[in-house]
Amino acid sequence: MEQLQSKHRQEQRDFQARITQKKKSATKKTRKGINDECAELARQLKERQDQELTSLQGQNKCEEDTDIPCNDPEPVPEETSGDGFEHQRQKSSVPSVAPTIEQTKKPNRQKARLARRAAEQEHMIAEAAREAQDLPDLRQQEIDAMRSLFSSKGLQEHVIRSDGHCLYAAVADQLTTQEHGLMLETPLNGRTRTTEPSRPPYKVTRSVTASYIQDHADEFLPFLEEPLDVYVGKIRDTGEWGGHLELLALAKAYDVDINVLQSSGQIDRIESGTEKTKLTLWLSYYHHSFGLGEHYNSLRQTG
Repeated sequence: MEQLQSKHRQEQRDFQARITQKKKSATKKTRKGINDECAELARQLKERQDQELTSLQGQNKCEEDTDIPCNDPEPVPEETSGDGFEHQRQKSSVPSVAPTIEQTKKPNRQKARLARRAAEQEHMIAEAAREAQDLPDLRQQEIDAMRSLFSSKGLQEHVIRSDGHCLYAAVADQLTTQEHGLMLETPLNGRTRTTEPSRPPYKVTRSVTASYIQDHADEFLPFLEEPLDVYVGKIRDTGEWGGHLELLALAKAYDVDINVLQSSGQIDRIESGTEKTKLTLWLSYYHHSFGLGEHYNSLRQTG
């Protein structure tokens, strides 16, 4: 019984986390559908847990019933007279068995505990649903704040696919739309590129990032938590997300400054570190608005 109760409590916690996440990702248009879905999930969870409790109660009931002693009635003596009068009198004196069994049964405290537990679980589900419904819509708040900032700064957002390559794709979009190009003036690893590659732009910026970090390992090794070759291999060949270190490598490799705009109005500026830098790239950075979590988009000048 304790194992089942512990399992149900864990399911309640997991359920609350799930519906809270669903509420965070809901928009004004989808909020009602999300609320209905959460209510249906709560109903299904309660129904399943009630069935499990009922099943366990039935098993315990069977065990209790097998422990009840069976008080067999005393044997009826043979008739002693032809008219059967004595036999009838003996039968009428035999006490009823059913009331005796009923009197020996005690109140089922375990059943009462299960009922209380079911009521508590139902209350927890209802509280979780109400809490999720009252949560602020962080996604919509972030989108509204970003749109206001774009307007005030003369920027137009170009949405990048949310697939793990967003940082590299956003930088590639900025380089191409500002006519900088994806090729480097100074080649890395002794390789000179004279033509634009046929591979996707984000793969080019991934390769440039990996090569720059590998060529300037002393600048990045203090910040790495794994061997250098493993780290750059993930950048070059996988969909591993990028962050501040990768933006720094891109800024230095392409000799550009990169501004990262957040919904709070904060602008993180990653500088190339050279005086000749003339080009500034703009990216938007989101915490709540995209399915995979943190996300970068490209910001183009409207003028």
